[in-house]
Amino acid sequence: MAEVRIQEGESLENALRRFKRKVQTEDIIKEVKRHSFYLKPGEKKRVKQALARKRSRKKQRRDAESR
Repeated sequence: MAEVRIQEGESLENALRRFKRKVQTEDIIKEVKRHSFYLKPGEKKRVKQALARKRSRKKQRRDAESR
């Protein structure tokens, strides 16, 4: 759980900015989204394979452009 204590003389905006950065580094948002719905094991496998295909296509495109 991310927690930020406001330091003396610190503005609320700065504390909020620190809190947002801390939440982002701890991947809290990603974890919440992942647990927000249930995927069956087969569906999870299909999603994982689709992401792998997408990454490989993207990598091939980058390699082709650099040549």
